[in-house]
Amino acid sequence: MKKALFTLLVSWTVVTAVAQESQTEYNFLRLPVSAHAAAVGGDNVTLIEDDASLMFSNPALLSTVSDKTIALNYMNYMSGVNTASASFNRIIKERTSLAVSAQYIDYGKMKETDENNVVTGEFSAKDLSFAAYFSYLLTDKLAGGIAAKFITSYIGDYNSLAMGVDLGINYYDPDKLWSLSLVAKNLGGQLKAYNDEYEKMPIDVQLGVSKRFAHTPFRLHLTLVDLNHWNYTFKNHIVAGMDVIFSPSIWIGAGYNFRRADEMKITTDDEESSHMAGLSLGAGLNLERFKLNLAYGKYHVSSHSILVNVAYSL
Repeated sequence: MKKALFTLLVSWTVVTAVAQESQTEYNFLRLPVSAHAAAVGGDNVTLIEDDASLMFSNPALLSTVSDKTIALNYMNYMSGVNTASASFNRIIKERTSLAVSAQYIDYGKMKETDENNVVTGEFSAKDLSFAAYFSYLLTDKLAGGIAAKFITSYIGDYNSLAMGVDLGINYYDPDKLWSLSLVAKNLGGQLKAYNDEYEKMPIDVQLGVSKRFAHTPFRLHLTLVDLNHWNYTFKNHIVAGMDVIFSPSIWIGAGYNFRRADEMKITTDDEESSHMAGLSLGAGLNLERFKLNLAYGKYHVSSHSILVNVAYSL
């Protein structure tokens, strides 16, 4: 019964999300938090690892995380802009996991000018998200999860507030090494707008599959993103990646995000180039209690980004 209700709920959110527009507030929620997910393309909802940062991508993946794990994450987004997050989880009665997280992005200082373009001072801008997570093993192979988020944003003296929900479901077959997931992210709306115009949330419906080939270290990933918008080419919905698992402790990975590469192309008189945007790389060391994962990517035309995850299980 629980399985049927959860599947129905996720399917309903997918249908209701289709009509949403892509111009939204709080787009920092689209940035990757997991270095492993970032390494294999930036959007991945099917990685089965003992990695607390993966619950930011799919709350159902919280069910794979060791009890009482403290995780800290940092990324230099672009010049003067940094983002960080932290989380802590608990396992309750084997099949249930709970977690809390905080996510923060600081856009730095900017010049404040009047209508005549005269500098009158400086102001800062930042976004924050606080979330609570719940995941449950519906069967030995099927897990569901939900994340409830309180989001606030500041631009100088102005402030906005919002509530959002992520819903996810994951099927993992440990014998055939298949992982499949469906996730609806950032469902909700603003409680308080900057002005009288309420903005939409960055809703994103994602469908993913991962497959590790038996007796090899290779695992392939394919994720379809932004399935609630079909006003651009199908290729730009695709995120593809691969990781090589040398041992339970060591991995390396690479991925490609077609939409990011396309949107960040720079055209000159002689050529058109994305300057490595869309390509991502990463590696990790995952010991029994301590984990360190790193990823490289380009999420803005102005700079490259390094994403660092550090986790420790108490």
